Amino acid sequence: MKNILDIKNLSYSFGNNPILKDINIHVNENEMVAIVGSSGVGKSTLFNLIAGVLKKQVGEITINGSEDYIGKVAYMLQKDLLFEHKTIIDNVILPLIIAKVNKKEALEEGNKILKQFNLDKYANKYPQQLSGGMRQRVALIRTYMFKRKIFLLDEAFSALDAITKKELHKWYLDLKKEFNLTTLLITHDIEEAVFLSDRIYILGNKPGEIIGEIEIEINPNEDIDVQRLLYKKEILNIMNIE
Repeated sequence: MKNILDIKNLSYSFGNNPILKDINIHVNENEMVAIVGSSGVGKSTLFNLIAGVLKKQVGEITINGSEDYIGKVAYMLQKDLLFEHKTIIDNVILPLIIAKVNKKEALEEGNKILKQFNLDKYANKYPQQLSGGMRQRVALIRTYMFKRKIFLLDEAFSALDAITKKELHKWYLDLKKEFNLTTLLITHDIEEAVFLSDRIYILGNKPGEIIGEIEIEINPNEDIDVQRLLYKKEILNIMNIE
């Protein structure tokens, strides 16, 4: 399996305050990997380093074997950040317009992907006319349109109610399968991580360090809910949470 993202011995400090210590993780092609951990252990700092928002201090970040990793990821936050004054189709094609794609070609591609996911009827609506779940779908599609090697999802589903979140989880797995997406997700929601991920890294301590790695292997011939519950208990045990 091809390695897309590789992080070795990554450490980071804000002044004299160490935030991350000796982080070693990798994400393979078409894999969905989650990083779980309590608030304040450095999850968002790690993402900001991968995205190039923060400058790397110690360690190595490579994408497809290259240390030229800046600008190679698509980054989506908890807030959808849709432009309220733009229609859904104009929001979706924004990455293509930024990339200097011809407007007509961009519209053709944008309408095609909206139709592919049964969202074409919303093309000429505005974000405020959509539910939270629909807005997040549009934001995820817009993130895909950046055509980067890897998706970074920073608590991307956490603002949604439980039912909408479950629907969006299934929808994202369809999106991942359809477009062979490689995804790194950070979340405090262990159930979400177990449901979505192929592997899970557990980030703990201060400064934050990897304290566990779990591969999720669900046997469809056995009780799936029980299997997921056992994985959740294993993660909580590693995190030393009752």
